[in-house]
Amino acid sequence: MLKKFLLFTTVMALFPAFVFAQTDKNLQRPTDDRVFKAKVIKITEEKVVSREDGSAAVQQNVLLLGLEKEWKNKEIAHLGISEIDVLSANTYKVGDKVLVSEVKSIEGAVDYYIVDFVRSGYLFWLAFIFAVVIIVIGKKKGVKALVSLIVSFFIIIKFIIPKIISGGNPLVVGVFGSLIILGIIIYLTEGWKRKSHIALVSVFFSLIITFVLSWIFTSLTRLTGLAQEEAVFLLGVNGGSIDFRGLLLTGILVGTVGVLDDVVVGQIESVRQIRKANPELTNKQIYKSAYEVGNTHLGAIINTLFLTYVGASLPLLLLFYLNPTGLVTFSQIINNEAIATEIVRTIVGSIGIALSIPISTYLATVWLKGGAVECVE
Repeated sequence: MLKKFLLFTTVMALFPAFVFAQTDKNLQRPTDDRVFKAKVIKITEEKVVSREDGSAAVQQNVLLLGLEKEWKNKEIAHLGISEIDVLSANTYKVGDKVLVSEVKSIEGAVDYYIVDFVRSGYLFWLAFIFAVVIIVIGKKKGVKALVSLIVSFFIIIKFIIPKIISGGNPLVVGVFGSLIILGIIIYLTEGWKRKSHIALVSVFFSLIITFVLSWIFTSLTRLTGLAQEEAVFLLGVNGGSIDFRGLLLTGILVGTVGVLDDVVVGQIESVRQIRKANPELTNKQIYKSAYEVGNTHLGAIINTLFLTYVGASLPLLLLFYLNPTGLVTFSQIINNEAIATEIVRTIVGSIGIALSIPISTYLATVWLKGGAVECVE
């Protein structure tokens, strides 16, 4: 039975991969041809602007040196001093590397604007430190975990996102994309073992439950998927073909995937170790012992998930605390779509994770039978 279900799950998971690979060649993509890296070589002028609220902003005119493309070694002036107060104006110093955009007006005049700081170098160093720590601590499994992380990122960037942008059904893309990612993560890190097969089946059921609950409660609460400001920038992309509510559901599924992997594999390993240490225990006794381990783990996992979403929404929560919109009651606050979206995301994800504990524990108890040798496989 396990082999038949595993075969069915694998076929269903791999079939969309061929569909995902057929990306739309006419897919609209933003161009960065006129954006380039430059370095601040001189602060030509600086002005402190006082605001009505008592705060101050620094405006600067700076001289830049192009670092790449046709602008390499070319000196460029950025005029940041104006009568318009820009709330998010950055302050620069000599040596800063920045991204610069070249803009041509209708009359043909060329202006240069600093888009942002260049952060990629520091991010690469951070990623390198992360990789070293994971490899030193995890050794062989750490290397496998890094490989699975890279592959998962590739699937999201190259398959899932392009398919959604080109008008594909986000629900189908999200469910099967998540299964493919989880299959790769599980088999790369755990190997082709019975434990891995059980983990994939357990995740399949847990993911389906999460999907159904997400679909039901986003419908009941009338969530549109447009509460996040990032979604507004996608309104006109590809003729408005993006399903934002489906995109929200996909986000919930993908956000739950990583935690499901951790919980399910941990539960199956608990069953394996308990049976290996006490081969004489009955299935009921093993299930009860492993279930207690899962309950202990569950509290930490749910709190982690909750605090992750709260941390991401902290500016929004602060906005409501300051109450500039006139929302004064708790009921009014949670009825705001932005808040309701995070509530549904957190609770639905937590339910899926919680239910994965009895599911994975039961399947492991039933299918990991026999002595210590069979349990290892």
